[in-house]
Amino acid sequence: MIFRQLFDKISSTYTYLIASAAGREALIIDPVLENVEQYIKLLKELDLKLVKVIDSHIHADHISGIAELRDKTNCVTVMGDKTPADVVAMRVADEETIKIDGIDLKALYTPGHTSESFSFLMKDRVFTGDTLLIRGTGRTDFQNGDPRDSYNSIFNKLLKLPEATLVYPAHDYKGEMVSTIGEEKYFNPRLQVRSAEEYIDIMNNLNLPDPKMMDVAVPSNLNLGIDFNRQKVNNGIEPEEFNKIKKDPDSVLIDLREDIEIEKEGKLKNSIIIPFPKINEYIDKNKDMLKSKKILFYCAHGHRSTLAVQISKSYNYSNCYHLIGGLKNWKKEGLEL
Repeated sequence: MIFRQLFDKISSTYTYLIASAAGREALIIDPVLENVEQYIKLLKELDLKLVKVIDSHIHADHISGIAELRDKTNCVTVMGDKTPADVVAMRVADEETIKIDGIDLKALYTPGHTSESFSFLMKDRVFTGDTLLIRGTGRTDFQNGDPRDSYNSIFNKLLKLPEATLVYPAHDYKGEMVSTIGEEKYFNPRLQVRSAEEYIDIMNNLNLPDPKMMDVAVPSNLNLGIDFNRQKVNNGIEPEEFNKIKKDPDSVLIDLREDIEIEKEGKLKNSIIIPFPKINEYIDKNKDMLKSKKILFYCAHGHRSTLAVQISKSYNYSNCYHLIGGLKNWKKEGLEL
């Protein structure tokens, strides 16, 4: 396995790059905007293809790099399904699995630091975002944070993991790089409490100053999506017109989502399911057939389908279109799945 822990000195943020082996798919957790070129350079050096990028929550101390990585690598942006962020491409629910080639991460809903915070479990390690820090816990006094939620997330979920599980947080301000669930259970001073009320009292009396970049970072991180105007200029079609064209016998309807999304939301009739990371391979293998077809792409929100049109154009296909706003917009218009 390839595993890299990268550190941003300004915001004290840890970013994680994970892949099963050289030449394979990779994912990045909690990237920082200013370091995007560093990540891309490392991906090239390690011969990796970035297919997914994850934010554990809406950060208040730095601007996320997930939108920049999406635009530069055509990767899929991922967050938990409680996120208020503007149109993240793929949202995962508690206990669902995020998959890339050779790597599985289980999403764990761990609110408290913020209302949408998630952690991500991978075999022997857990990426805890700001929920559980090394010898500390994430503050709970803004962004709909809640100390009781924090207590429940830590004591009733994270501390239930095996004690040998490695803990990799999104931040550290003292130079610590990794801990374990057992270490935090026994040595984290905020966790040496006898009740939720005792923990809540500690968290309510931290009296910490607001993060320096909070007024800039939070609004920026809430607006990470590709806007509808950009979707329109990339052969975007509104739902009613898309519904008419997909009935054409010369059209190929392609669903770019993954199995866990389709199981939750359903799909359009007669769709071919080609998860977005596989779209290059699909187009390459079906060049002759696709030349005479109208190619119709759709996904959850219109992010992946916009990128799929761009990829198709690089193969010199001009007869390709996508659903503006994805299935979210489709359902809003009252059309059937």
